[in-house]
Parts: sequence; C-alpha cells; structure tokens
Amino acid sequence: MSSALLPQAFWFRISASSPRVEKIPREAAEGALLDLPASCAIPDLAALEGRKSWATVRVGWNVGGLGIAVQADGLGMNAKSPDRPEGFANVAFWIDTRDTRNVSRATRYCQRFQARLTLSRDRKSLRSIVEQRPIARATADAPLASPSLLVHRAELLKKGWRFELFLPAKALHGFDADNNRRLGFAYQVSDAERDDQYLGVGRDFPLGENPSLWSTLELKG
Repeated sequence: MSSALLPQAFWFRISASSPRVEKIPREAAEGALLDLPASCAIPDLAALEGRKSWATVRVGWNVGGLGIAVQADGLGMNAKSPDRPEGFANVAFWIDTRDTRNVSRATRYCQRFQARLTLSRDRKSLRSIVEQRPIARATADAPLASPSLLVHRAELLKKGWRFELFLPAKALHGFDADNNRRLGFAYQVSDAERDDQYLGVGRDFPLGENPSLWSTLELKG
C-alpha cells in the first residue's frame, strides 16, 4: 500500500474552540498556573495520519489574554540525562490576531512564541525560558513583547511533564476579543526522543512562515 503524498490535515481547514476561563493566570505562588479544564482541549488529529499523540494542548482565554497548557505523556529513556545539548523539550506557538487566511507571509499581527524547557541540576524539576521571536519572511514584524510579560511554569510529573503559558493581551499585538473572536493558531511540541507534534501540517511545509497553513482558534463565551 503506497503512502499518501500529502498529510491528511492538509485537506482540512481546522477550527478549534477555546472557552472563556476567568481568573487565569492564578495568583497562587505554588500549584498550577492555569489549571485549564478538559473543555479547553484542542482536537487530536494524529489519528488522521495513523499516529498516536503523546502530548495534549489546551487553550483558554479571557479579556486579559490567552492561556496555553501542554501536557506530555511519558518520558524517553534518556529524558533525564544531564547532558542534553538540545534541551529537555521545546514548544512553539504561532498566533495571528486577525486570522488572515489568504496571505502566505506573516503580517504585523502574526506572532511566534518559543519555549525551551531544561532540567534543573538536581534533575527533579523543570525550568522554562520563553521569548517572542521574529517570523522569517514577514511583510511586517509584530512588536516584540518583553519576556517579563510572559507568565509561564513548567513541572515534571510522575509520568511526563506539563508546561503552562499565559500571554497577556498587551503581549499579543492586535488582540481584541471584544471585536474579533477568531485567531490564527499553530503549535509544535518537540523533544529529542519522539516525533514532533503539530495541530495540522508539520515542517514538511513552511508552517513557521506561512499563516495560511495555521488553524483557526475561535474564542467562545
């Protein structure tokens, strides 16, 4: 049986719902930053390609901004090796606050946020570094948000890890939930021992540069 020339996700215009969740981010010094409910889960499309997902992504919002949580199941055999130059895991998000689907180059409303997770020296906890990065070939660059605005938390679990990020409205150029409830959205979750996971098409396409390949996130509530 011959393999498909194009991934099945290429044939769909993917749209996912994100419910309104008040009181995020949480102010507690310890514990979950977001604790998003199951209703915030982004659809799992890995089965379209005959694969099984190893991470779940949830997205919730309120007038203050956008909350994103990633939870990975399981750890590779070498996950806690102290010498991993590639880091423990990496997560990238692309957001278009105008959901412009008819352009192939990013506009000033398109933003990329990159998270790098590393193990602490005692190998019992995770540290995260998050920054906004420019998008290659953009017709105009979005303003770069200060890393101090990006609230995030990472933790090791008994059988995996969790990363939570809250992007305040002032860090999302063009975010205006009162007048626009549709965002362009894409993600990539990576670690050194498993295939990268995406919402739709992957890096076989210019996912990081072309917002027409991103999915739609509908802000509900």
